Amino acid sequence: MGLITLIIVAVIVVLLLIGTFFTVQTQTNIIIERFGRFVRIANPGLNVKIPVIEKKAGIVSLRVQQIDLQIETKTKDNVFVLVLVSVQYAVLPNRVADAWYRLENPEAQIKSYVFDAVRATVPSLQLDEAFERKDDIAQTVGTALAGEMGEFGYQIIKTLVTDINPDSSVKAAMNKINAAQRERVAAQDLAEADRIRVVTEARAEAEAKQLQGEGIANQRKAIIDGLHASIAELQEQGIREADVINLILLTQYFDTLTSLGKDGATTVLLPGSPQGVSQLGDEIRNALLVAGAVPQREQ
Repeated sequence: MGLITLIIVAVIVVLLLIGTFFTVQTQTNIIIERFGRFVRIANPGLNVKIPVIEKKAGIVSLRVQQIDLQIETKTKDNVFVLVLVSVQYAVLPNRVADAWYRLENPEAQIKSYVFDAVRATVPSLQLDEAFERKDDIAQTVGTALAGEMGEFGYQIIKTLVTDINPDSSVKAAMNKINAAQRERVAAQDLAEADRIRVVTEARAEAEAKQLQGEGIANQRKAIIDGLHASIAELQEQGIREADVINLILLTQYFDTLTSLGKDGATTVLLPGSPQGVSQLGDEIRNALLVAGAVPQREQ
């Protein structure tokens, strides 16, 4: 009889010891209740509780957790989009009891606040603005969450708008618009390049003609100066003016034929009658005389 009693006592002692000592993992807190009433928080490490009287009511993780949400809403220009939001949150170490007792389902509460914030922000933006201001949307959602969830012992670590997905037909239309814009820019660039090329060629041609005209003018001036010098020199030797001019015309005639031969010309058109030849000679002679008179008037 005494042995059985000892065994029973030993078992009770072992059970009491087992129910008295317990360990808490790192980044974890355990809620301790006494007769259903919260008494304290058990921190990581070895802890003691009163058997039967106290119990572990729940385990609260202090790790950063993440919830991913998909919120369907529409933009200001009536385009329905699917906004992907990721929220990282954690329990405040000094508010573990509030996080456990005041909020039964934190994920559902966060989801409600995120839906409300997104659907209050995105409808005020055009589709393009929504893409450009993803960070602003995330900041708005994060600010709203931080204020609301802070009352329940939760801190919002980070809020991210990871993507904004419009309907597939809207995506196709946007791609067509972007392609048309790129084609228009390319056409404008090509037209500008053509304009620059045409302007450059026109300027080069104008400069070439200007230089060619100056060269021809200088050449003619040199020829006239040489003719005047030749006429003056021949007159000093007693040769009549008419003979001098005829001699120069004949010389020029043969020089012209020589030049034409060098250029590959095989036909020369001249007046067919003696009167035409005489008239051509008179015109050349008069032109030379007029050109000779111009420098003398300038002097």
